[in-house]
Amino acid sequence: MGVVDYGPFGDYVLPFQIETPGIRGRLVRLGPAVEAIAGPDRYPPAVAIILAETLAMGAVLASGLKYDGIFTLQLQGDGPVDMVMMDLRSNGDMRGYARFDADRLAAGSIVASGPVPRLIGAGQMLFTVDQGPNTERYQGVTPLEGATVGECAHAYFHHSEQVQTAICLAAADASLPQERPRAAALMLQRLPAAAPEGVIDPFLSDSDDDWRRAVALLSSVSPAELLSADLDDERLLFQLFHEDGVRIYRQRPLRHRCRCSQHQVEVTLRAFPKAEIEALMVDGRITVTCEFCKLTYAFDAPALDRLYATR
Repeated sequence: MGVVDYGPFGDYVLPFQIETPGIRGRLVRLGPAVEAIAGPDRYPPAVAIILAETLAMGAVLASGLKYDGIFTLQLQGDGPVDMVMMDLRSNGDMRGYARFDADRLAAGSIVASGPVPRLIGAGQMLFTVDQGPNTERYQGVTPLEGATVGECAHAYFHHSEQVQTAICLAAADASLPQERPRAAALMLQRLPAAAPEGVIDPFLSDSDDDWRRAVALLSSVSPAELLSADLDDERLLFQLFHEDGVRIYRQRPLRHRCRCSQHQVEVTLRAFPKAEIEALMVDGRITVTCEFCKLTYAFDAPALDRLYATR
């Protein structure tokens, strides 16, 4: 596939602040990364869309955290798409993939309203932050509650007593004529107010109306606006929140980059007895395919001999 001209629609997260209500936000727009990870040549359209939405949601969630490591978002279920996941390193490198049963997907045996129950089924959403071997790994788990990826995220924040959050997600159907793979996420979070003496819940303040109004304005944005390469970030945010004032900060770049390598595959193979690996050989070769980028690494008998000779 040739190089796609996304114009101003690149891979980045844009933080912003709504002045009057004390609300922060982030806008994520993904173009080339979605093309590389969930392009139409890699997944059926319905799977590509839910993967693209997961990429955008994971990016907008991770961008609000302070971490040095890897943020991972997983959707797991009992449907024909039993796994959708993405991860994002703190340096902006992202990757993702979806695992699906092609026969079950084609049969369309699950009748449900909404892509999450129809494709993923009953399951759970997992958020993980891994900052390395010498730190405690954080993980949040919540049931998949909602018809869409965005609704499932809302349910998570509602039940986890986190900062009040509202999210809008959109992903293009790249199987349509003239449509390009892309996804976007727009998130608002309410900044905790300083709790007056004797007040237990700092969110119960006079700014409740401001928050409700901001969420209503957020809800008015259309998928077409979020995905429009002709509507730049400044105009989009000003169009939504100009009455309260919007302060826009510097973009943080994101990029698709897989972490697989010849060395990592060799390390993984050497972790198993040579006899077990040889038993998996087909036509004198064993092949290992990366779930994320689909790159295949092949080893014949002499290559395995050299590999295990270095143990």
